[in-house]
Amino acid sequence: MKVRELAVAGALELTPDAIHDDDRGLFVSPFQETHFRRATGQRLFTVAQTNHSRSRRGVVRGIHFTVTPPGCAKYVYCAAGSALDIVVDIRVGSPTFGRWDVVEVDPTYFRSVYFPVGVGHVFVALEDNTVMSYMISGEYVPENELALSPRDPDLGLPLPAEPILSPRDQIAPTLAEAEKQGWLPDYYECVDVEEELHERS
Repeated sequence: MKVRELAVAGALELTPDAIHDDDRGLFVSPFQETHFRRATGQRLFTVAQTNHSRSRRGVVRGIHFTVTPPGCAKYVYCAAGSALDIVVDIRVGSPTFGRWDVVEVDPTYFRSVYFPVGVGHVFVALEDNTVMSYMISGEYVPENELALSPRDPDLGLPLPAEPILSPRDQIAPTLAEAEKQGWLPDYYECVDVEEELHERS
């Protein structure tokens, strides 16, 4: 598995070396513990929930994040269609605060993205019936789930001209507005929570 560090501290792109394709179909392992541990020095978090979403072309989901603590980490790949999977550093005090990076994910290369605790997650569906699969370290608790505007001009994310957004994402605040309100996670708290997640696994 090839591992690439992204522009956001702690975020990774992971691409399996072997995709087995024959007349029966295809088999691939988008997550491999040994390679993840070799890249990070840690085991993956204990999975508390898995998510599966299907989106039509032009749908943008995010920028979503979890209040920290409790915080959560994610391991995401695209099982059908294709998407731009984007990690945004919203952790106040992070050496990469305000930066983002993008990985094109699809079932051709099966790149996966590791999102550390406290970062923002947004993806853009590039095709109809794009399926995204997630492993998450924490269960969904509505009051802990927050959103930022993917159309924040200061971030300049690569969005379609007319993104299809949920009502919540349409009215979400910008990064600067959320920082002013004190809603963003603290980088050092996120690092501490992340370490605890890996120690418990």
